[in-house]
Amino acid sequence: MVKAVFPGSFDPIHYGHIDIALRAAQLFDEVIVAVYDRPLKNLIFSPEERITLVEEAFRDYPNIHVMGYSGLTVDFCHQVGAQVIVRGLRVFSDFENEFRMALANHRLAPDIEMVMLITNEEHTFLSSTTVREIASLGGDVTTMVPPHVDKALKACFARMSQTQQMSHLKSLRD
Repeated sequence: MVKAVFPGSFDPIHYGHIDIALRAAQLFDEVIVAVYDRPLKNLIFSPEERITLVEEAFRDYPNIHVMGYSGLTVDFCHQVGAQVIVRGLRVFSDFENEFRMALANHRLAPDIEMVMLITNEEHTFLSSTTVREIASLGGDVTTMVPPHVDKALKACFARMSQTQQMSHLKSLRD
């Protein structure tokens, strides 16, 4: 049985992530969508909220499981018995970062393979940052995220606007 880990912060999960996970689920016996608890970036959802949103996205797929983790991804792979790390490539600039990460992971854990899946064309522009920015400005993200994520984004930004906590977001307006 080949088990794969698809790691990310998923803040929030969007259709590009979902596409990669579903395609990985066709290639591997089990896919664990691994929600990293503390990446080096600003987050709008807590780890628990992100896990819940990701679980909802994959509830109808029996060979996709969702888990939170911290620490090195390769260590998490060893803990869950995964032999593969799956990553998605959207644009050429993703390749350089993923290539360096793959080399570092191979140095740390030569027994774990990296598999890169190229996103479907309609998802090449999608990133969690883009989704957050559009949603924060009241834009329509219903073609980018599942309905439950759209609802969570609206609620999150409504709370933030009440407490004026949106200053840390990058702006597409610039």
